[in-house]
Amino acid sequence: MSTDTISYSDTNYFSSLITDYLAQKSTLKPFYSRFPEIGNFGQQLEEKKEFFNKNGKRETLVAVLKEQYEKVPASEATLKNIELLGKDNTFTVTTGHQLNLFTGPLYFLYKIVTTINLAQELKEKYPDHDFVPVYWMATEDHDFEEINFFNVHGKKFQWNLPAVEERGGAVGELPTAGLEDVFKLFSAEIGDTANARQLKEWFKKAYLEHDDLAAATRYLANELFGKYGLVILDGHNRKLKKQFVPHMQQELLEKSSCKASVSSAEALEKKGYSVQVNPREINLFYLEKGLRERIIEKDGNYFVHDQDITWSRQEILELLEREPKKFSPNVLMRPLYQEVVLPNLCYIGGGGELAYWFELKEYFEQQKVPFPILLLRNSVLIQTEKQDQKRRKLNISIPELFLKNHELINRKVRQISNIDIDLSPQKEHLVNQFQGLYEVAEKTDKSFLGAVKAQEVKQLKGLENLEKRLLKAQKKKLEDEVSRIAALQNELFPNKGLQERHQNFSEFYLEYGENLIPLLLKNLKPLELKFDILSL
Repeated sequence: MSTDTISYSDTNYFSSLITDYLAQKSTLKPFYSRFPEIGNFGQQLEEKKEFFNKNGKRETLVAVLKEQYEKVPASEATLKNIELLGKDNTFTVTTGHQLNLFTGPLYFLYKIVTTINLAQELKEKYPDHDFVPVYWMATEDHDFEEINFFNVHGKKFQWNLPAVEERGGAVGELPTAGLEDVFKLFSAEIGDTANARQLKEWFKKAYLEHDDLAAATRYLANELFGKYGLVILDGHNRKLKKQFVPHMQQELLEKSSCKASVSSAEALEKKGYSVQVNPREINLFYLEKGLRERIIEKDGNYFVHDQDITWSRQEILELLEREPKKFSPNVLMRPLYQEVVLPNLCYIGGGGELAYWFELKEYFEQQKVPFPILLLRNSVLIQTEKQDQKRRKLNISIPELFLKNHELINRKVRQISNIDIDLSPQKEHLVNQFQGLYEVAEKTDKSFLGAVKAQEVKQLKGLENLEKRLLKAQKKKLEDEVSRIAALQNELFPNKGLQERHQNFSEFYLEYGENLIPLLLKNLKPLELKFDILSL
């Protein structure tokens, strides 16, 4: 196997917000605390230690995890990590993800591999402390259409719930009914090799032998990563939310997250960045079976959007104290909740996730909660040895692979053509000739300047059209090479996008089996901050 890297900016798939962050541009420094460099974690853990090691938070966390793992065949490494979380010198690095069917896009693996590898790197740097990789299951999300499918071999395998009315609540509570049909179609697609049988076994045990989506996802993630000590946490828990009550109370009474994040969002926009999330006045949902809807305040009374549920101020505060599990932080409050209940040093996410974290530093400061280090998860393009050989034979460099399809083909046709179809010298010569005409017009009659300009534009346009026709003719002449270039890029960039955002891990498990995850763990370097190309 071989490995290559490319800068995130050179891929052209990441926003200026993310590439500027990785370049540590000064414009973004007000929006984060510490950059993800190994030496910065020492200060981070001291700050987190002072905040977290009090009020029985560790004891509560360990007790909750033990409850959640009662019916899970946890590995020795995971059980050890749960026990370690009870000690004052143990910290977490955390990633979060939706409960996508059968993990959803491939980058689910990359998130967790990044988290596991970073925990190991931190242990090497700070041997007197322990570091636990955590996967925070987004069990309270309610966007069913975002998670109910996965793609294999260009085919979409979609889960259709029998009970449509159940879709409005937390997805973690969704019953796994209806997944037998998905299992049959998926099984028929992948065949009957040893690797295919392992995939079928995971799917069957996860989704056909567990009652709800949260339990199914926990089982699958544990099967894939439990041996590496991954700890899986479901934040939809009364004991954990009890610790978050003061912050939720302040949100209800003062709309604190909105006020802080709006100013940060406006500051980001002034610097030319797009805002990922626009805050609501109250960033809490009301949650019960089949229902997760936002809470609205008007004239001192509280309502559930589109529901006949209302409270006075006193009533909602009493409900919050009595049943905190009925209150669900949205995308802007969930980061704070996570950092309140975990001894966390670093959050690992994709570009879209980090974008909304940048809106939150001021909010964290107001709430007196340490803001974590933000790390962009590893991104990977996997190519087979055969695909890599094709790439080399076609003389396509790694950066060229990431060009838009027409840009790549045009560039390669120009390179391999036996005639020169780049008319740039002729265009330059024409521009120089017209410069002399401008001088003549300036000295004689300035009214001719417009006519000269029009003629220049016309003739340059003519050369451009001629160049396009020559290029088109050469593409036809070199049709075989063009088709092979296009075919290779389409294989590596399905739907003209990044492989990791479209394909499911099962496609690669069919090829590499039990070696897949160890190969990723061996080759991905969390703090290198480069896009990886792996030829396996």
